[in-house]
Amino acid sequence: MNLEYFIAQKVAAANKQSFSRLIIRIAIAAIALCLAVMIGATAMISGFKKEISDKIFGFNGHIQITGLNGIGANLALETSPIDKDQDFYPDLGNMGPLAYRAKREFLGMEIPGGYYPTQTKGGIKHIQVYALKPGIIKTKKQIEGIVLKGIGEDYDWSFIRQFLQKGKLLDLDGPGLSRGIMISEQTANRLEVDTGSQFIVHFVKDNDQIRKRLKVEGIYRTGLGDFDKGFALVDIRFLQELMGWSPDQVGGFEIFLDDLDDLEVMTEYIYLEEIPSNLAGENIKKILPNLFGWLDFQDINEVVILSLMTAVCIINMITALLILILERTNMIGILKAIGARDWTIRKIFLYHAAYIIGLGLLWGNILGIGFCLLEDQFHFISLSEENYYLSYAPIDLKVGTIVALNMGTLIITNAFLIIPTYLITKISPVKAIRFN
Repeated sequence: MNLEYFIAQKVAAANKQSFSRLIIRIAIAAIALCLAVMIGATAMISGFKKEISDKIFGFNGHIQITGLNGIGANLALETSPIDKDQDFYPDLGNMGPLAYRAKREFLGMEIPGGYYPTQTKGGIKHIQVYALKPGIIKTKKQIEGIVLKGIGEDYDWSFIRQFLQKGKLLDLDGPGLSRGIMISEQTANRLEVDTGSQFIVHFVKDNDQIRKRLKVEGIYRTGLGDFDKGFALVDIRFLQELMGWSPDQVGGFEIFLDDLDDLEVMTEYIYLEEIPSNLAGENIKKILPNLFGWLDFQDINEVVILSLMTAVCIINMITALLILILERTNMIGILKAIGARDWTIRKIFLYHAAYIIGLGLLWGNILGIGFCLLEDQFHFISLSEENYYLSYAPIDLKVGTIVALNMGTLIITNAFLIIPTYLITKISPVKAIRFN
């Protein structure tokens, strides 16, 4: 039998009737609240980053292929024509996992000469054509700048369909080009139009002004303020006719991946191996660095929250353990008098502390996971969609993260508790037995 663990159990049972009971309960409550906050914070930050990233990628694709002067076309507002007839289109959209040699790293640092064979988590899910053309929408009462995004029959509607508020999707399968347009709810409200409304869009081509009438077929709301405000969807054949392109000319290609973790590897592979030298390929993270830099900044907030909560756990447990040691001074003196070593006695209190931490973690998991499940179901935490691109706090609860938080809290807190148990080595058996 483990003697230290046996004595720790008896001490824990005896504490139910001692004056330190309140201190222990406070310590358990503090650990529970800290763990609940850590679980909630990590789940919300992870969910926030995932939801925003999914929206951005859903609207733009993961990787864009354009002409050499067209990278970052979402910022340049207009694309130059390139041939649709490419060796990689549309077969690239069926590519499976990619085998490659990855660099070995340790703590974020590359190990010289260390490469190992591996493969991506997924392949390429879809590839589609697009084109961009800026214009000005004019109604009877309002005027609004807009960028028309032309899409073809290969367009994946799964993203926009989930955000459709009114009307219907564009009909891109007919023999003739569609004169319909899909605008965001934000644009529709500013222009004071609805589905079925028609308006004139003004374009500039070769220093001449061109006017085209379009009909609102559908209204969507993604929550991405900048994209909802600035873009509308039209038939790519409409833009091809407008700009004098042939049916085989497009502005570029959007590529969607199965797994975001493959983004850098797939971008490099596509650029080096798949596209010709007269085309350029780049992923959206590089095209929109400020937006993704803002998302990455959330990792700092997560580290700060986890560090503060861990510090609170450590301080509370050190306080509780010191009180337990002072309350058990007589017991410490007796154990020393009968020959127990300092480390044996210290282990008794460390076992006791681990028991207290364990109870706190149990209640913390119940509170944290329960809170996350309720928020995921009822969305009672609201956000400003204009500022955060979401109307509620999203939850991305991962089992691995919860286990890591529990183990990390238990190990780190217990490691710091070795320091206050050093007080036991300074206790004299004679004085301790007489201590009152």
